[in-house]
Amino acid sequence: MTTPSSTATAPARFLLLGDSHAGPVARAATAAGVPFVGGPIGSGRDFNVGFFDVRDEGLVFRDAAAQERHRGFLGELGVADLGQLTVPLVSTFGLSAHFFATTQNWAIYRAGDGAFPAGFLAGGLFDGIVRAMARDALAFYRHALDLGLRVLAVLPPQRVPGMSDPQVFMAAQETIRRALVALGVEIVDLRVRVTDGTGRQRAAFCEPDDPIHGNLAFGRLIVADLLARGL
Repeated sequence: MTTPSSTATAPARFLLLGDSHAGPVARAATAAGVPFVGGPIGSGRDFNVGFFDVRDEGLVFRDAAAQERHRGFLGELGVADLGQLTVPLVSTFGLSAHFFATTQNWAIYRAGDGAFPAGFLAGGLFDGIVRAMARDALAFYRHALDLGLRVLAVLPPQRVPGMSDPQVFMAAQETIRRALVALGVEIVDLRVRVTDGTGRQRAAFCEPDDPIHGNLAFGRLIVADLLARGL
């Protein structure tokens, strides 16, 4: 599914760089006439480890298609590198927690009854494993902050596909959230507004016939939150 970046003539309010979870944000901003540049540049699994380099000319995505879109977005903003941005950066990189939560990856840590040992999901070992899984996503945010940018990260829809463990999803998401807060990233967190009593995304904010993504209504809430923050 292709999500167009804004073609509004007014100055862009932010640059959006992300995976498919950035799609509803882009669609909602476009529908609302909020000027921005950017959108999804690849799949969530591609933006955790080994996806960019910092060279003399600036940040370069290793995937050619992602780099082409990235360069196109920068061109729309009239800059050559992220460090020249004068607008905030909004991203979803490293926040597709269902990849970290793939059930089979955690089988070795379960006890004989299939449960995790007490405290495991809140412990240092788990925290270290998840941070390692997302190490270059965290490095991306650190690089953007070091450039002096205002950086916002959007938590994903609270949707756990069948391949993933819900407990691990929630715990991994919390690990990444804490890591980003410690770096100085602003977190767009709409869980209180979009989830039910179980912590799962309500149907009104889910993309139909899709186990992972939020819909346009979810994107609208994100855009409203961004605007409320002054973007």
